[in-house]
Amino acid sequence: MNGRRFQRRGHKDPGSAEKKHVFGFLNGFPTPALDEAGLLMTAAEQLPLFRLPPAEAPAKTRHVQLGSRIVSYTTRPAQRRMSLNIDERGLRVSLPRGVPLREVEDFIRRHGEWVLTKLDEYSSREVRRQIMLHDGQRLPLLGGEVTLRIGQGNNRFRWFDTLLELLPRPHADIDALTRRAFQGKAMEVFEKRIHLFAEQGGYDVPALSLSAARTRWGSCSRETGIRLNWRLIHLSLDLIDYVVCHELAHLRQMNHSARFWSEVAKLCPDWQEKRQALKQQGLTLPIL
Repeated sequence: MNGRRFQRRGHKDPGSAEKKHVFGFLNGFPTPALDEAGLLMTAAEQLPLFRLPPAEAPAKTRHVQLGSRIVSYTTRPAQRRMSLNIDERGLRVSLPRGVPLREVEDFIRRHGEWVLTKLDEYSSREVRRQIMLHDGQRLPLLGGEVTLRIGQGNNRFRWFDTLLELLPRPHADIDALTRRAFQGKAMEVFEKRIHLFAEQGGYDVPALSLSAARTRWGSCSRETGIRLNWRLIHLSLDLIDYVVCHELAHLRQMNHSARFWSEVAKLCPDWQEKRQALKQQGLTLPIL
C-alpha cells in the first residue's frame, strides 16, 4: 500500500555515530551530570544540556519546468533511494545525501506526466479541513459518528456507545488527547481484525503497530510485522478489513503480482470494490 511510485537506488547514508548521554532523568528529576573527564558538573555547566535544540528551518521550495508548467517541490532526506511523493502539500522528493540538483530534476522530468496528473487530481479534490475540536463536535468512527464531550480531569478519556468523553487538564492539548483516544480504539479494533483474518487464512498472527503516514494505509515486513495507519479507524469496518487482508497477503507475496492479488482475494473476494472505496473515502477524513 505504498504511496511512493517511483524509486531509484542511491548511496547509503553512513549515519551518525552513537552518542553517549551524560545526564538523564529519574522520576522526573535530573540526575547528576558528568563531564568527559568523569567529574561532576555544576548547575551552571549543566544548563546548556537542557536547552532545546533550535527549530528546524522549513524545507526550501524549488521549481522545475515540466512542459509548459512550472512545478514547485521540496526535498527531504532518505537512506537509499530517490522517490517522489504527492499529497495535499504538493510534490516532495526524498533523496539520499549528496545527490546533485541536476539529477533530482532529471528524475522529476522523467516522471513528469505522472507528477502533473497527480497534482491535478489533488487540486480538483475537496480540500480536507483541519478540524477545530470543541464540545459537541462529531467525528467519524468506524463509518459512523461519535460525539465529543469535553470536561475536566487528569488527561484521560472514556468511550461510550456514540460518545467520546475527554477529561483534559487545564490548558491541555485537546487535539493530542483526541488522537490518543482514537489511536487506542484503533489498536483495539485492528488487533481483533488481524487475529480474525490470520486465522481464516492460516497465517501466523504478526506483530501490529500503528503509523500516522500521510500517503499509505499500511505496510508489512516479515521481520517487524504489520503497521496500520490509525486513521483507518474513521472508516467502515469492511474497508479496514480490506487493508488488513492486503497486508497479511504481503507475508506470502512481498509484491503486487497476480499471485499477491490472488492471496488478497482468498480473504477479501470483493477487494477491487473496497480498494476503490478506500481511495474515495480516504480523501474525506478529518485532520486531527
